[in-house]
Parts: sequence; C-alpha cells; structure tokens
Amino acid sequence: MAVETSRKVLRYLPAQRWVHWMGAAGFVILLFTGLVLEWTPLAPLAAGGGSRLLHRIGAVMYILWPILYASLHPKELGEVIKESLTYGRDEWEWFKQMPGYFLGRASQMPPQGRINAGQKLHHLGIGVMSIFVVATGLVLWLGKGQLGANGLAITAMIHDISMLTLTILFVGHVYFTFLYGALSGMLNGYVPESYARLEHGKWMATLEREAEAKAERAATVTSQASTPPSPSQAKKPKV
Repeated sequence: MAVETSRKVLRYLPAQRWVHWMGAAGFVILLFTGLVLEWTPLAPLAAGGGSRLLHRIGAVMYILWPILYASLHPKELGEVIKESLTYGRDEWEWFKQMPGYFLGRASQMPPQGRINAGQKLHHLGIGVMSIFVVATGLVLWLGKGQLGANGLAITAMIHDISMLTLTILFVGHVYFTFLYGALSGMLNGYVPESYARLEHGKWMATLEREAEAKAERAATVTSQASTPPSPSQAKKPKV
C-alpha cells in the first residue's frame, strides 16, 4: 500500500476531475434508478415516475461527460486513448503478476507509464461497455415501441449485461483507488510521490527527465544573460 509523503505530483487538471465526477455521478444515478425499475423489492420506489425521470437525467450526464472531456481537453483525451491501447513487454509482464496487485503488492510489479496495464484494461472495458449501455439505452428510451417483443428482450438483455459489467469495473476502480491511496488525484489533482513511483515508475522517470532538461535550459539562459560581453564584442566608442 502506498505510503503518504509530503511531496505531491500533479496528475489531473481541474476539468479532467470535474468531468470524471460528472460521469461517476451519472453512473451511480443510472445504477440506483435502474435497480428501482428492474428489481421487484425496490419497485415501490418507482411509483410516480420520479425514478424514471432520474434515470434519464443520469443517462444525459453519462452521455455528456466524454463529450465535455473531448471539448475541454482534446489533446489529453487523445493521449489517454492512445496510451490505453498501447501494450508493451512491461504491460504483459504486469498481467502475469496481476494477482499480487489485487492484494496490494504493487511494489513487485513491472514499472508502468502514466497509465498502468490494469488501468488500460479498465479504460477499454469502460469504453466498450459504455457504448453498449448508451446505444441500447437510447433505443429503449426513444424506439421502444418499434422493437417488438423479441427485439425488446434482446436489447434489454444487452443493456443489463453491459450495466452489470460496468458495475463490476466501477467497484474494482473504487477498491484500487482506496487500496493504493489515489483518491487525492481526483480531489485536488495531486497524488503522493510515493504512489506515483509505486504505480507509475516509468512516468515518474519521464517527468524527472523533463524537469532536468527544463532546469538545464533555464540555467543556460541565465548564464548567457549574466555573462559580460567580451572586449571584441563591446561597442567601440564614437570618435
């Protein structure tokens, strides 16, 4: 488990955190109201149509959050997608040792980039299942009357299975967030340096190289600005 230190590393920008919480809130609303609409013991809560309205509000929130992300931070979203679909030797080695990660033994895992192998798999699952949930949800919302009995049953089944998969991924996400002390990243944007080194060693090494290169460039500029001109460069006085 990560040990807290006084040093912090910037991991998420404000807009990234806002849209993350928006998507999470939309998902929780969808999950709760979906259970109310589908699970008989909770059926009395559906009286009056309030839960159905909330379900649609949650759906709009869940649909909008990636759109907002793409609008506010298109470059960062592109980088996340690219990283999430890129796998190398360290990622495959990570998967081989994945059982230890579930038990909090991240120190034994191969070094990872800004997104570790487990997060890459999580992103892929979230993306694919969200497409199924949104597509089938819109069909059930706007085209329910044109489906027929078999079409309605198949669409509802795909919707429910996709939502169940998302729920499992959501629970896993929350579990690992608290297991490794990463919640601060989505609260104030910063994570402990110890966490960053533990889970994202290659990313930390990249940040340090970039910081060193920046410091060297700044030192060079300062040195050039403070060095007096040579006699040959000095301006000759007018005669």
